[in-house]
Amino acid sequence: MPQHESKTCPRCQCPFECKVGSILICQCSTVSLNDEERHYLGERYTDCLCANCMKELRHEFQVQKFQKMLNQLMGASGFK
Repeated sequence: MPQHESKTCPRCQCPFECKVGSILICQCSTVSLNDEERHYLGERYTDCLCANCMKELRHEFQVQKFQKMLNQLMGASGFK
């Protein structure tokens, strides 16, 4: 029988059910993360996050990545 665990998101404190025994139906499987995004989340949290926080952190990472790229382009073009 699959293992389900009641958890509290360490970021927003919302309760959710972790279905590590049935990962394909776990709430986290609804959020697609690439390796960079997974690393970003892993640097900040060591436990499961709710799907909403995973989406928000994925967006935060993408904004920071875009801002860094924009800053590099602006610096390379001589604008500051």
